[in-house]
Amino acid sequence: MSPALGRLVARLSALPAVTLSRTAVCSSSGAILPRPRKTPFGPVRIALVVLPFLYVGIQISKNFAALLEEHDIFVPEDDDDDD
Repeated sequence: MSPALGRLVARLSALPAVTLSRTAVCSSSGAILPRPRKTPFGPVRIALVVLPFLYVGIQISKNFAALLEEHDIFVPEDDDDDD
């Protein structure tokens, strides 16, 4: 290992680890901390995020399928099931 790489590894290992969760339930004086704020995600909010992206994906797929069929790259076969 090169000396520069060794110094970089030593610096990175000396950095404190960052955690995104709250592990403390009381302050240093012993008081209980307030409950963390909870963001509700109802079905309406989920639909407002999912449906526009679903629609855009459908439009892209439809246009790409039309492009493939126009250039005769992929043309679905007409199956006659008149048995």
